Amino acid sequence: METNVGSRRLRELGRLLLYGSCIEVEWPEHLKALSAGRFAASVCMEREHYNMVGYKLACAVRASSLREVVALTVDGSPHCVQLHTLVEEVRKLIGGFEALHYVIYKGKLYRVEAEDVKLSRYLSKVARLTRGPSLSSQLSP
Repeated sequence: METNVGSRRLRELGRLLLYGSCIEVEWPEHLKALSAGRFAASVCMEREHYNMVGYKLACAVRASSLREVVALTVDGSPHCVQLHTLVEEVRKLIGGFEALHYVIYKGKLYRVEAEDVKLSRYLSKVARLTRGPSLSSQLSP
Protein backbone atom coordinates (compact mmCIF):
# COMPACT_ATOMS: atom_id res chain seq x y z
CA MET A 1 0.00 0.00 0.00
CA GLU A 2 3.03 2.28 0.38
CA THR A 3 4.12 2.04 -3.27
CA ASN A 4 3.07 4.67 -5.79
CA VAL A 5 1.00 3.03 -8.57
CA GLY A 6 3.10 4.81 -11.17
CA SER A 7 6.46 4.06 -9.56
CA ARG A 8 9.31 4.39 -12.04
CA ARG A 9 10.77 1.01 -11.05
CA LEU A 10 7.36 -0.67 -11.36
CA ARG A 11 6.87 0.83 -14.82
CA GLU A 12 10.37 -0.24 -15.90
CA LEU A 13 9.89 -3.85 -14.82
CA GLY A 14 6.22 -4.20 -15.79
CA ARG A 15 6.02 -7.24 -13.53
CA LEU A 16 4.66 -7.16 -9.97
CA LEU A 17 5.01 -9.69 -7.19
CA LEU A 18 2.40 -9.20 -4.48
CA TYR A 19 3.22 -11.30 -1.45
CA GLY A 20 1.89 -11.84 2.04
CA SER A 21 4.05 -9.82 4.43
CA CYS A 22 4.68 -12.79 6.74
CA ILE A 23 6.64 -14.50 3.96
CA GLU A 24 9.57 -12.10 4.42
CA VAL A 25 10.39 -13.69 7.78
CA GLU A 26 9.15 -17.24 7.35
CA TRP A 27 10.27 -18.12 3.80
CA PRO A 28 12.75 -15.54 2.47
CA GLU A 29 14.19 -18.09 0.02
CA HIS A 30 10.87 -18.39 -1.84
CA LEU A 31 10.45 -14.64 -1.83
CA LYS A 32 13.93 -14.17 -3.27
CA ALA A 33 13.33 -16.75 -6.01
CA LEU A 34 10.06 -15.17 -7.17
CA SER A 35 11.32 -11.59 -6.84
CA ALA A 36 13.87 -11.92 -9.63
CA GLY A 37 12.96 -9.42 -12.36
CA ARG A 38 9.81 -8.32 -10.56
CA PHE A 39 8.84 -5.37 -8.39
CA ALA A 40 8.09 -7.00 -5.03
CA ALA A 41 5.46 -5.46 -2.75
CA SER A 42 4.11 -6.90 0.47
CA VAL A 43 0.54 -6.76 1.64
CA CYS A 44 -1.27 -8.20 4.64
CA MET A 45 -4.86 -9.04 3.79
CA GLU A 46 -5.59 -9.31 7.50
CA ARG A 47 -4.61 -5.67 7.95
CA GLU A 48 -5.66 -4.15 4.60
CA HIS A 49 -9.18 -4.24 3.24
CA TYR A 50 -9.79 -6.25 0.08
CA ASN A 51 -11.34 -3.25 -1.71
CA MET A 52 -8.40 -0.96 -0.93
CA VAL A 53 -5.85 -3.47 -2.19
CA GLY A 54 -7.97 -4.20 -5.27
CA TYR A 55 -8.30 -0.52 -6.16
CA LYS A 56 -4.57 0.02 -5.68
CA LEU A 57 -3.78 -3.00 -7.89
CA ALA A 58 -6.20 -1.88 -10.61
CA CYS A 59 -4.60 1.58 -10.61
CA ALA A 60 -1.11 0.06 -10.77
CA VAL A 61 -2.08 -2.16 -13.71
CA ARG A 62 -3.25 0.91 -15.63
CA ALA A 63 -0.66 3.47 -14.52
CA SER A 64 2.34 1.17 -14.88
CA SER A 65 1.16 -0.95 -17.82
CA LEU A 66 1.79 -4.15 -15.91
CA ARG A 67 2.27 -7.26 -18.03
CA GLU A 68 2.35 -9.69 -15.12
CA VAL A 69 1.06 -9.89 -11.55
CA VAL A 70 2.19 -12.72 -9.30
CA ALA A 71 0.49 -13.52 -5.99
CA LEU A 72 2.47 -15.39 -3.33
CA THR A 73 0.84 -16.33 -0.05
CA VAL A 74 0.66 -18.91 2.70
CA ASP A 75 -1.65 -21.77 1.77
CA GLY A 76 -4.56 -22.35 4.12
CA SER A 77 -4.78 -18.79 5.40
CA PRO A 78 -8.34 -17.43 5.17
CA HIS A 79 -6.91 -13.94 4.76
CA CYS A 80 -4.22 -14.75 2.19
CA VAL A 81 -6.58 -16.55 -0.18
CA GLN A 82 -8.24 -13.18 -0.74
CA LEU A 83 -5.12 -11.90 -2.49
CA HIS A 84 -5.44 -14.61 -5.13
CA THR A 85 -9.13 -13.96 -5.73
CA LEU A 86 -8.44 -10.24 -5.86
CA VAL A 87 -5.76 -10.62 -8.56
CA GLU A 88 -8.14 -12.71 -10.64
CA GLU A 89 -10.96 -10.21 -10.15
CA VAL A 90 -8.77 -7.32 -11.33
CA ARG A 91 -7.60 -9.42 -14.29
CA LYS A 92 -11.22 -10.16 -15.19
CA LEU A 93 -12.28 -6.51 -14.92
CA ILE A 94 -9.29 -4.80 -16.50
CA GLY A 95 -7.31 -7.50 -18.28
CA GLY A 96 -4.10 -6.92 -20.14
CA PHE A 97 -1.81 -8.84 -17.79
CA GLU A 98 -0.87 -12.40 -16.99
CA ALA A 99 -1.67 -13.60 -13.47
CA LEU A 100 0.39 -16.25 -11.71
CA HIS A 101 -0.38 -17.78 -8.34
CA TYR A 102 1.94 -19.43 -5.82
CA VAL A 103 1.36 -20.71 -2.30
CA ILE A 104 3.67 -22.03 0.36
CA TYR A 105 2.52 -25.13 2.17
CA LYS A 106 4.69 -26.75 4.85
CA GLY A 107 7.67 -24.78 3.55
CA LYS A 108 7.28 -25.91 -0.07
CA LEU A 109 6.35 -23.67 -2.99
CA TYR A 110 3.43 -24.68 -5.20
CA ARG A 111 2.05 -23.15 -8.39
CA VAL A 112 -1.74 -22.77 -8.40
CA GLU A 113 -3.75 -22.31 -11.58
CA ALA A 114 -6.25 -19.49 -12.07
CA GLU A 115 -9.02 -22.10 -12.35
CA ASP A 116 -8.13 -23.34 -8.86
CA VAL A 117 -8.41 -19.79 -7.51
CA LYS A 118 -11.80 -19.42 -9.16
CA LEU A 119 -12.96 -22.74 -7.74
CA SER A 120 -11.98 -21.65 -4.23
CA ARG A 121 -14.74 -19.03 -4.38
CA TYR A 122 -17.48 -21.63 -4.92
CA LEU A 123 -17.83 -23.90 -1.92
CA SER A 124 -20.73 -25.87 -3.43
CA LYS A 125 -18.49 -26.84 -6.36
CA VAL A 126 -15.69 -27.83 -3.99
CA ALA A 127 -18.17 -29.94 -2.04
CA ARG A 128 -19.37 -31.68 -5.21
CA LEU A 129 -15.78 -32.44 -6.19
CA THR A 130 -14.90 -33.87 -2.80
CA ARG A 131 -18.18 -35.63 -1.98
CA GLY A 132 -19.61 -36.37 -5.41
CA PRO A 133 -22.80 -35.48 -7.28
CA SER A 134 -25.05 -36.60 -4.42
CA LEU A 135 -24.51 -33.15 -2.94
CA SER A 136 -26.99 -31.66 -5.40
CA SER A 137 -29.90 -33.34 -3.59
CA GLN A 138 -28.63 -31.94 -0.30
CA LEU A 139 -28.81 -28.41 -1.68
CA SER A 140 -32.57 -28.45 -2.15
CA PRO A 141 -34.52 -26.74 0.66
